[in-house]
Amino acid sequence: MAQDVVVGFVGLGTMGGRMATNIQNAGYKVIVHDLHRQSASHHLQAGAEWADTPRALAEGSDVIFTSLPEPADVERVALGAEGLIEGVRAGAVYFDLSTNSQGVVKKVHDAFAAKGAQMLDAPVSGGPSGAQSRKMAIWVGGDRASYDKYKGVLDAMGDRAAYVGPIGTATVAKLVHNMSGYAISCALAETFTLGVKAGMDPVALWEAVRQGVGGRRLTFDGLLDQFLPGKYDPPNFALKLATKDVALATALGRELGVPMRICNLAHAEMVEACNRGWQARDSRAVMLLEQERAGVKIAADPERVKQAAERAKSGG
Repeated sequence: MAQDVVVGFVGLGTMGGRMATNIQNAGYKVIVHDLHRQSASHHLQAGAEWADTPRALAEGSDVIFTSLPEPADVERVALGAEGLIEGVRAGAVYFDLSTNSQGVVKKVHDAFAAKGAQMLDAPVSGGPSGAQSRKMAIWVGGDRASYDKYKGVLDAMGDRAAYVGPIGTATVAKLVHNMSGYAISCALAETFTLGVKAGMDPVALWEAVRQGVGGRRLTFDGLLDQFLPGKYDPPNFALKLATKDVALATALGRELGVPMRICNLAHAEMVEACNRGWQARDSRAVMLLEQERAGVKIAADPERVKQAAERAKSGG
């Protein structure tokens, strides 16, 4: 099937660039577009075709993917002047890999349906390393037959593509996933800062709690890469993008009349961290606020952190 399917890919940033490369590596013919042509240089060298506009890309593609920063970007690329909607073929399928809002997803879906094309929301989780290694979840909402038809292309990008339900449901799954993570990060920043201020060594504290029932669920493993060693640059996932995801989740809560006290607090923490000029640092830089308030600095020796992680995984 790879030989017959032409894949269009818009948005060759940190995530999109790696996912597009994996599609090419699987043998698909790929057409690419990005605001900056230089972002596509290695895709073009590997045989991809360049499209000057999203419209031109859609005209030549059987299946289209977009990986873009914000809902407004998706709306512009999909429905704006020279957008995908102007070139999309009847029967084509469009997966948006961005973290989007339900409102934009449904608007784009309905516009494409009027042209005889399917749009599915397909947000991903796995970070840049997952996008590169294919260890990545892709949650998909929308027309089941379209998902089944292009499952092979999804599998070229991630090892855990899953159909989750009708249009918009994948966006909800993604927002719940990311919001949970950041609410937990903000809670862990408080509890661990308390433990260190109370006199415990941060790595010894981590090893201790990792043995408990909460630790066995791997709750604390998110502390290993940034919080314990005090290393927030370069980012694994930028604070600016994480704050956008959390803003979308809390906005959905307001829209549905769901009080989200803890999540709204987490959003306020993240906005405060952004206001410090930390937008380009790792999203877990939000955890530095609590250390600052408590007058505690956590920066354990990375080698000790690594050894503790290895001991925890081996149960010793």
